[in-house]
Amino acid sequence: MHFPTPKKATWLLELTVPNELNGGRRSSCLLRTRTPGSSKKLQLSGINNQSCNTRWSCRNDNEQSSSAWLSHTARTLGHIGLFDVKHLISPFLCRLVLLWAVALPFASAATPLDLPNLDALMDYRPKIPLRVYTSDNVLIGEFGQERRDVVAIKDIPLVQKQALLAIEDSRFYEHGGVDFKGMARAVIADLSGGLKQGASTITMQVARDFFLTKEKLFSRKVTEVMLAYKIERALTKDQILELYMNQIYMGQRTYGFGSAARVYFGKALKDLSIAQAAMLAGLPQAPSSINPVANPKGAKARQHLVLRRMRDLGYINEAQYKSALQENIHTLGEGQSINGHAQFVAEMVRQTMYAQFKEETYTRGISVITTLVQSDQEAAYDAVRRNVMAFDQRHSYRGPEALVALPRNTIERQKSIEATLQQHPASDKLLSAVTIAVTPKSLRAILATGDEIQIGAEGLRRAAAALAPTAPSTLKIKPGSVIRVVQDSRGRWSITQLPVVGAAFVALNNQTGAYRALVGGFDFNASQLNHVTQAWRQPGSAIKPFIYSAALEKGFSPGTLVNDVPLTLSGLETGGQPWQPQNDDDVYDGPITLRVALAQSKNVAAVRLLRAITPKYAHDFLPRFGFDATKQPVNYTLALGTGSVTPLQMAQAYSVFANGGFQVNPHLIKKVVDTRGTVLFEAKPAVPAQETARVLDARKAFIIDSMLHEVTSSGTGAAASQKLGRQDLAGKTGTSSQAFDGWFAGYSGDTTAVAWMGYDEPRSLGGREFGATLALPIWIDFMRVTLAGMPLNQALKPAGVTQSQGDWMLDEFLNTGAIRTLDLDAPQALEELASP
Repeated sequence: MHFPTPKKATWLLELTVPNELNGGRRSSCLLRTRTPGSSKKLQLSGINNQSCNTRWSCRNDNEQSSSAWLSHTARTLGHIGLFDVKHLISPFLCRLVLLWAVALPFASAATPLDLPNLDALMDYRPKIPLRVYTSDNVLIGEFGQERRDVVAIKDIPLVQKQALLAIEDSRFYEHGGVDFKGMARAVIADLSGGLKQGASTITMQVARDFFLTKEKLFSRKVTEVMLAYKIERALTKDQILELYMNQIYMGQRTYGFGSAARVYFGKALKDLSIAQAAMLAGLPQAPSSINPVANPKGAKARQHLVLRRMRDLGYINEAQYKSALQENIHTLGEGQSINGHAQFVAEMVRQTMYAQFKEETYTRGISVITTLVQSDQEAAYDAVRRNVMAFDQRHSYRGPEALVALPRNTIERQKSIEATLQQHPASDKLLSAVTIAVTPKSLRAILATGDEIQIGAEGLRRAAAALAPTAPSTLKIKPGSVIRVVQDSRGRWSITQLPVVGAAFVALNNQTGAYRALVGGFDFNASQLNHVTQAWRQPGSAIKPFIYSAALEKGFSPGTLVNDVPLTLSGLETGGQPWQPQNDDDVYDGPITLRVALAQSKNVAAVRLLRAITPKYAHDFLPRFGFDATKQPVNYTLALGTGSVTPLQMAQAYSVFANGGFQVNPHLIKKVVDTRGTVLFEAKPAVPAQETARVLDARKAFIIDSMLHEVTSSGTGAAASQKLGRQDLAGKTGTSSQAFDGWFAGYSGDTTAVAWMGYDEPRSLGGREFGATLALPIWIDFMRVTLAGMPLNQALKPAGVTQSQGDWMLDEFLNTGAIRTLDLDAPQALEELASP
């Protein structure tokens, strides 16, 4: 069937319209639509007697399609006599009656030839963003233009559907797509000066949102009506409502009720209260201007209207109505619906997905489940932030971030402050503010929220030098200075600053290689450089365990005595200038065991050991742990960690000692599915301890493990055991030359974790800063959380290793080939070997 195309036909509209209102008196408005062979009369109730009459006619003398003819007719009406009565009637009423006259004769007919097909509705494929989750289903990243969670109609709570229909289309399940009674009610309200009511049904809105523009043209409205009838014939009411509730814009880049529930309230749709459901139902009218983030008061007022309609329609009772009115609704701020503490991980996933799916990444509804453990990720994030701030507190205040000229006019001043602070966004709890008044003992400033805060002398202590009258201009705080402030648990404000030092933390399951936590820097929004995977830094003494493990194959053991005295390597040995390695503390202890030398991180002992096994041998030994050989020097400085590694490589390498000698391949993505639930990728479960993955003899791994336990019990990492109260910790500190880098790499149980700190442009972190002061506190804070309630781990001794002279030794060296001393002169060697 096709929409009838009139030929040589006269369409006549005879319009009788009321001029004024008169209380309860009733009359009618007669409307005639005449075509060859048809005539219809419609009654409109509730309108008064006195009226004006307007006649208009138009001939359709060509064979253009009926919908094109209607569009032409509608455009013409804007320029002829019908609209000249606008001084007597509402323009909306004129349009309504005309629409009624034009649309109704064809309501039961087929739709026009040139209406769009409904493929977009019949096979609904909305744009759904890429979402990234932890292994325990916490959303940590979302990428796409539109936030949308598609919810099936059967899963949408009844109260949410009732709230929407109450305010948007209460007769949805009764009308056939166009609600003429609802239109009449809207007209009456319009004429009486009452509450403005929309005349578009849910079906008409679906037609508009999927196929039409939002231009306020009569021709567009006619097409919308025709489409509504077509949609009603093709889909069930529930299908139409499902489309609407998933497609409609809800503000804050959010589409559909499911996504709006998560973005505004941090809840699933099924968990909303009546009050929250009513607030969401009020959003489609003006989602950008009255959503609870942009306009809390407007959203609340709209919610009250929805609740009143729900009560009047019997959807809720009086008690529920009053309770919902009084409910205090907590709305999440911008970005709070997503856990923002794993942004570096989310970005890693985004890059991986984009490499595979290109632009479809952002619209296909892909969900990625990572291996991250949410509690571990939170612990890692908090540990990095806390200890980077602690480092920054130990060093001087650098001055304001910027300076802005403050206009004298109050309104202009506020605009200037708002614009300035938008360029200095908050970093978690570190808020930016513009100073408006300052003395050496007090300061007043304006936050991005517009609130004014005051900081007293105690809160200004950190920046005392910047408040002095003689402070340099780059340091001085004055009105217009952009500063950072933080509020403590008691509500007291103090001045602080954004750290400029870089940091990284990564934790792996040392049995499978799965990421447990990753923090690539202090603030992702300030710098997207992922230090875990992208920062190539000198490992310092953190490289020493790998040199020691290489030495075990040469007959050395933890009990080997090495001479810890000053050493000079000749130019012949170095291939260049003579070199004198030094211990960090410039303390030399004479003959000590290799176990003690590693625990105390003795540089000279490490260099002596490397000289004994040769730099070439050690260099060739390192790649088995995952290190890049091209990034390591083939000289004696290798023992002091002058090569380059990433924190991720360090975690992978230390896992070999933790798991008994097996290389692990770090992996982040566990599963990838699309919006239809189709599995696009699923990682095969890693099987630990496969001999094909062995890179180190189990006996050597056991021996180095025992030496790393010594580091955390009596050596440079002893603070770990002391503060955590555990004896199953192993690891090694690392400080590069001139303290450019601070490291701690270690493990306990099935978790290996590495912490690092350093400036992106390498420079000294300070004369009193070491791996033990910079990175170890991060590691301790993380392990305190992840090991809580876990039993102690005890490594099992493998066959082929035996205690000899108080320490472990490989069985093949018990009787021959063992190296028991290194660089001791004869009297020293005899004395040490003779001692019990």
